[in-house]
Amino acid sequence: MPEWLVLVLAILVACAAVVGFVVLRERRTDGGDPSETPDVIEYMTMMTGVVYAIVLGLAIAGVWEARNVADAAATEEAQALHEIHERVSVAPEGPRERIRSDVAAYVDHTVRTEYPYMVKHGELTRRGGELLTELRKDSLAWQPRTPREEQTYSAVADRVAAVDAARTGRGDSAQPTLPGVVWIGLFAGAVVSIGMLFALQIQRSRRELLLAGLFTALIAFLLFLVRHFDEPFARGLSDPAGAFTALFPHAGGGG
Repeated sequence: MPEWLVLVLAILVACAAVVGFVVLRERRTDGGDPSETPDVIEYMTMMTGVVYAIVLGLAIAGVWEARNVADAAATEEAQALHEIHERVSVAPEGPRERIRSDVAAYVDHTVRTEYPYMVKHGELTRRGGELLTELRKDSLAWQPRTPREEQTYSAVADRVAAVDAARTGRGDSAQPTLPGVVWIGLFAGAVVSIGMLFALQIQRSRRELLLAGLFTALIAFLLFLVRHFDEPFARGLSDPAGAFTALFPHAGGGG
């Protein structure tokens, strides 16, 4: 049985149990005292607001953390590539030019092609992986001849591994942070929280209408904030490729 179906059935069973209990209780007690209803509604409104505030706060914290992770992955990847480009200056001319050419091709593809593809499809390109494989092969192919070249060879190999790890992290951040079921809960909670205002029999005075409008606007703003940071490379980062273009100004046809 799918998880979403289990969730729906659980919600329906819980709601049916509560409604059935209340109906049976009213029949046995002849309706009870209607004057108790406002107190119950106020309590429910308070608890609904508290629970929804906690869930909304956790959602905001989650997408913000995902945004920071995506930013860190892109920065680490660009910095590792820059280190490779600079460290191979002590390598022989042939291997040095091949490695630097591989770095330039990888960076140009990432900025020009892969970032737009990530935003649209939520995944990395196959060509980017092929370019990284070519960089790794050329970085490990040349034979160091001096102690200084041996140190550079080891450092370059470590930086290539760092690029691979950062690229994997960037790919993980390409998709939305929150699953669809969480969004259903956030929107349902917003509807319930705002709907409780009507359960309190809100009047039409200026003060109450103003507070109701501000409360609704606040929830709408917070939901927009969650959506904005939910996809870091699509909306959360002001300049997703900024780390690459800062270290490689000519990447993607830049100046």
